[in-house]
Amino acid sequence: MDKSVYITFTKEKLKVEFSDIDLLITAFTHRSYLNEHKKSAHEHNERLEFLGDAVLELVVTEYLYTNYQEPEGVLTNWRSSLVRTESIGAAANKYGFEEMLRLSRGEKRGSDRARAQILANSYEAVVGAIYIDQGYDVAKKFIEESIISTFSDILETGSWMDSKSRLQELAQSNESSTPVYKVIKEVGPDHDKTFTVGVYVGGNLQGSGDGPSKQTAQQKAAETALKHYQTEND
Repeated sequence: MDKSVYITFTKEKLKVEFSDIDLLITAFTHRSYLNEHKKSAHEHNERLEFLGDAVLELVVTEYLYTNYQEPEGVLTNWRSSLVRTESIGAAANKYGFEEMLRLSRGEKRGSDRARAQILANSYEAVVGAIYIDQGYDVAKKFIEESIISTFSDILETGSWMDSKSRLQELAQSNESSTPVYKVIKEVGPDHDKTFTVGVYVGGNLQGSGDGPSKQTAQQKAAETALKHYQTEND
């Protein structure tokens, strides 16, 4: 007898068949949940995440290789834009994954940054669960609908390109100046520090950004500065 069940993810409906619903439950189970539910929960999602990460990268790589003739460097940047934490976290949020996460009480009260990472990890774990339960083709279809479908927007906005590189091109072209990044502020303990970085062009502050590392904050600052240039050109 067929014991398959269909899961329809919320917000944006996406129907996926599962023969073993326990795999999907595990995909949404964070390591912290086991500490508070030792009798009822026995496995967290990190192994599924490990598998799903590999499947995701293969599907995206295959898609780009098959459909585009660009050189390796461009394809690598495009792939990075599709599989980065922000992209897969947005996909997980789009389909209502956050409501299904099994977290400890402490993790539920965690920082937005920590929750965003957990959400992205859950997406990879779900991919791993689909791959084990339904095979490569179904996992591929899921990734195509949830991730690859956003690629046209990424190309149109140019968000696949490194923000610092784009800003440097604009600044040198428009002002014959190279952007300079400076740390404005550091807050928090060493294990959870947040940096605020400003980017200056021709001595003028053009944008600032926050992040858990100086590199991330620099990228955020560059993104803010790019919006400044876009506003000037509108």
